[in-house]
Amino acid sequence: MVWLVLVAAGLFEIGMVMGLNFSEGFTKLWPSVLMLVSGGISFYLLSLAMQGIPVGTAYAVWTGIGAAGAVTLGILFLDEPANLLRVLGIVLVIGGVVALRFAEGG
Repeated sequence: MVWLVLVAAGLFEIGMVMGLNFSEGFTKLWPSVLMLVSGGISFYLLSLAMQGIPVGTAYAVWTGIGAAGAVTLGILFLDEPANLLRVLGIVLVIGGVVALRFAEGG
C-alpha cells in the first residue's frame, strides 16, 4: 500500500512541476494554484510513504517519477526535443525506480 501512495506522490509531483512551468514565475493564478495544491498533496503523500519505506528509497523513487514524468510530458505536449539520449535517460530513470522497488521487497 505504501508503494501505491509513493507512486501517487510522484504523480502529484509531476502536476507540481507542470503548474510551476505554466505559472510563469507565479504571475498566472491558476497554474500557481495547481503548483501549490499538487505540491502540498505530493509532499503529504511522500511523508505517508516514508513511514513504511526508507527515506533514501522513497525520495529517489519520488523524484524519479517526477523527473521522468515531467520530461515525458515536455516531449509530448511542450515541443521539447525527443532525441535518443533524452529517451534513454527516461528509460534509465524508470529502470532505477523499478530496481529500488525490487530492492526494498514488499
